[in-house]
Amino acid sequence: MTSRAPGIHTTLIESIQGWEPLKLKDIWEYRELLFFLVWRDIKVSYARTALGVAWAVLKPVATMVMFSIVFGWLVKVPSDGVPYPIFVLTALLPWQLFARSMAGSSTALVANENLITKVYFPRLVMPFSAAVAGILDIAIASVVLLGMMWFYHIVPTTAVWTLPFFMMLAMMTALGVGLWLSALNLLYRDVGHASPFLTQLWMFATPIIYPSSLVSESLRVVYWLNPMVGVVEGFRWALLGTGGNPGLMLALPVFVALALLLSGLYFFRRLERTFADMV
Repeated sequence: MTSRAPGIHTTLIESIQGWEPLKLKDIWEYRELLFFLVWRDIKVSYARTALGVAWAVLKPVATMVMFSIVFGWLVKVPSDGVPYPIFVLTALLPWQLFARSMAGSSTALVANENLITKVYFPRLVMPFSAAVAGILDIAIASVVLLGMMWFYHIVPTTAVWTLPFFMMLAMMTALGVGLWLSALNLLYRDVGHASPFLTQLWMFATPIIYPSSLVSESLRVVYWLNPMVGVVEGFRWALLGTGGNPGLMLALPVFVALALLLSGLYFFRRLERTFADMV
């Protein structure tokens, strides 16, 4: 009979055949590590930069100015009756949250190869931390959006309280895709090259520089299968009152986002046992 000193906790790691359970509670148990990785990702993003966190404002503002000149002034793309700069910036904030979260989570395993081979912890913590780190950027950049809305005398609608829901939808989509890409990135490093291209194509499939009203009615259902359509349209509806209440149409992007997230979680957990061998 083996005695064990009181207060010592033993964790038994066993190999499981077939599809492994998600064990999402492990993320909560390792919440301190999650917080540390989020804080590290935020600091690394702005380390040794002259402007620091000002980049969180400059990137969406510079993109907004460029889009406003090209598409608002030269091409004269309609903007649902609101000033084009506000129209674009309202969409760019959730889009940049999605793009950064997806990019960070898709490269999380490759960026933390040394941790994978040296110590045990739930590997899900890495893509989760990379996805959460992007929230700070949208919080900082939202100050500029509020200032521009004040300049154009635009008052947020009473539906502004729904914004956290649309942010959560963007995060779910980014994390779902990021989990797929992060696991595949260890197998095929081509994923790292294809990911920025995928993000660029996805942006043009989302109503950022144009209103979704330009999409024909026959394609509207297919178009709303893109979860970011629901996010962008939801942001504009909640802040600017454009496009009308998404209503039941939101069921489509929510369903797709959940499918991406759940399938990404199971796929990630399926390959997790081989991560150390693939590094």
